[in-house]
Formats: sequence, structure tokens, C-alpha cells
Amino acid sequence: MADAAARLTKLAEEVLGAGLPVRIRAWDRSESGPPGAPTLVIRNRRALRRLLFKPGELGLARAWVAGDIDIDGDLYEALDLLAGLIWERPAAPGRPQPAAVLRSLARPEIRAAAKELLFLAGAPVPPAPPAEEARKRRGPLHTLLRDKDAISHHYDVGNDFYELVLGPSMVYSCAYWGTDEGGAATLEDAQRDKLDLICRKLGLEEGRRLLDVGCGWGSMVLHAAREYGVRAVGITLSEEQAAYARKRIADAGLADRVEIRVQDYREIKDEPFDAISSIGMAEHVGQAQYAEYASALYALLRPGGRLLNHQIARRPLPDEEAYRVDEFIDRYVFPDGELAPVGRTTGALEDAGFEVRDVEVIREHYALTLRRWVANLEKHWDRAVRLTSPGRARVWRLYMAASALSFERNRIGVNQVLAVRTPDSGASGMPLRARAWQG
Repeated sequence: MADAAARLTKLAEEVLGAGLPVRIRAWDRSESGPPGAPTLVIRNRRALRRLLFKPGELGLARAWVAGDIDIDGDLYEALDLLAGLIWERPAAPGRPQPAAVLRSLARPEIRAAAKELLFLAGAPVPPAPPAEEARKRRGPLHTLLRDKDAISHHYDVGNDFYELVLGPSMVYSCAYWGTDEGGAATLEDAQRDKLDLICRKLGLEEGRRLLDVGCGWGSMVLHAAREYGVRAVGITLSEEQAAYARKRIADAGLADRVEIRVQDYREIKDEPFDAISSIGMAEHVGQAQYAEYASALYALLRPGGRLLNHQIARRPLPDEEAYRVDEFIDRYVFPDGELAPVGRTTGALEDAGFEVRDVEVIREHYALTLRRWVANLEKHWDRAVRLTSPGRARVWRLYMAASALSFERNRIGVNQVLAVRTPDSGASGMPLRARAWQG
């Protein structure tokens, strides 16, 4: 079969109703498609079987993680071209939405294409999912145990691996880049500036008590204790993160001022705190539990205390009931994670009693951050594979590169929402001039 690439190209164009903007290189070394374009490498017939048995995004994800498909050329360019063709192109009259076609190969208009794909795929045996795929979960969402398992799937993959990707800061959230061309000099500078910005927004001062919800590897509480003299509690559901954070804090001589706990926010009983930071954690809460999350944080603050909620947001949908979690993200990256529009987040905080005082949109900053993380991973690829697995490294490369494009194209955003538990007197303690923390 020396013409597999040409046959696959023709098949894809028939299904999608448009020309392919990428080349295809098949397992038989044949190639087809526009010269000079990024190349979708289909290494074996198993990739086709994955699409036959799981049409759509999950089949593609499994093929990528297993190494059955790859990209030769610029990964960002290839993802941008493919996303524009398959998932974002509006349906023409009389033609089904392309993503729906991929999910339903039984449709009459593409049955012939399905037969051709079946012939090219070979033996009709469903391949096992890659080992990196999270097992299918059952039961209610966001129980204490289920949330702990979901967090472990993502974060307990080895602190050494995260050191390669995140760099010395060990901050796994959007950095804050400068306004000059090129931004801050390094990723480390930009992450330090983000932590310091949060400290200033929270009005931290010596002797105040800070709670960091989802503290990761301890960077926020470490910075706040060292630079602002606060006493801090950081909570995480990851045992590996907690062990790493405790060592960092002990090495910095701050163990008498910073405590790290493996604890859910719903289990904290030692309020009140003067300030709460929640950085990249609320995405794990789930929409059904968001009111509980907001109310719990409100109860943990003293009157006049401030909350800084740093959270990824999605664009609102005309029909919010139609929202579905991305299959690749749910199975391989953040099990049970959910995104909400920023309006829903601020509404839930207000419903809990908070006064929302500031919303800063830093969407472009996350795209810059993700591109740096991808560069770190690619630079240390061989070691990353040794520390985890080839499939795990491929998961992180794909999700970070695709996420960078999503932030750049305004498909998703990230916002810092500053809210106050304003007392009955109305004295919020906020500066009269907006954003005085920026200097």
C-alpha cells in the first residue's frame, strides 16, 4: 500500500468538505498535501483504529499520547491549522458540523468514507487506551475523595518533572510579564512579579495571616512570608507537592511562620484569616460546588479581609447547558476540571457576600507563560521522558501548546478577581484610587 497518504488525504477532504492545510505522511512513507506545510505523521494503522472505535477528539488524543501520530514541523502552526479546520469552521448549508462528523461515522453521507477508513485501518480490533489515561470515574462529582484522586492524577507525576517544565520558581499558573517588548527578562522574573502583585492586591503586611488555597509547591506562601512577613497556611491535596513545599520552607528558615497541610478547603476550621489567595485552583472546584467554595472562603476571612481569586475562564455560551468538558483534558490532564465564564465567578462571589472590587484580565500573559513551559519541556525532552513516560511528556506538550493558542485566540482567558468581605460599616479598607498596588 504505497499510496496511503494520498488515500487518507482524499478521505479527510471528503469528510470535512475542504482541503487539508497540512501534509500527511503515512506508515508506508508516502506523503500527500501542500508542500512546506506542517506534516501530520501517521506512524501506523493503529492510529486509524483508534479513530474508528473512538471517533473525534478522544480517538485523536489516544493516538497522540500513544505515539501513533505526531507532528513534523511547527507544532503551534499545525494545531492552529487543524483546529481552524475541524473544530471552529462553521457548518455550511446541508453539511454537518465537522466535529460532529468525526464523532458519528455512522452518518449516511460518510458511510463510504468509513468503509475506506476501515479498509486502511486493518484488523478491526480496538486498541487499549494509553496507560496515561485516567480511569473512568463513577459516582458524584467533587467529593473529597474524588477530588483528591483527580488532583493526584495531575500533580503527583514527579516533582523533578515539574522542575524541568516550570523552572526554578515552581509556579504552575500564569506569570505576569512586563509592558516592554519581550516582557520580563525571564520566566522566573515574571513569576516573581505575579506573586508580588497578588501580595500587594491583598494588602499583606507583617503579622497578618494568609491562607493559600491550592498552594502547589509553596511558592506563594514562601514569597509572602519572606517578603511581607506574614504567617501563612498553604493547603494542597497532593502529597508530593506538600513534601516539596515543606522542604523549601525549611530550607528558607521559615518553618516557624509557614505551615503546609494536605487538606481540602472544606475541612479548614481554624479561621479567621486576614487574606486568602486562590491561584489556579478554582478550576478544580466544579460549577455545582462553586457556591459552596465561595461561601467557605467568605467564612474563613475576617471582616475586611481580602480574597484574590486567580482563575482560568471560558467564553460564555448561548446555551450554557450545552457546555461539555474537553475530552482530552478530562481524560489526560485535569480530570473533573471545569471552566466557567468570569461573570459566573464574580456572581458566585457576590452571592456569597463578597464585594468584588477589581477584575484584571491577563489572558495574553498566560500564552507567553505556556510557550516558555513548552520550550522548557522540549529543551529537556529526553530527561522528561525518563522521569515520567513518553506518553506523559506528550500529554504535557500537547496540552500546553494547544492552551497557549487558546489564550492567544481568546477561546479561554484568565482573570484575577479581588474581592473583600466588607463589614457592615461599609469600610472596605481598599485604596480610593483603583489599582494603587501597581505603583
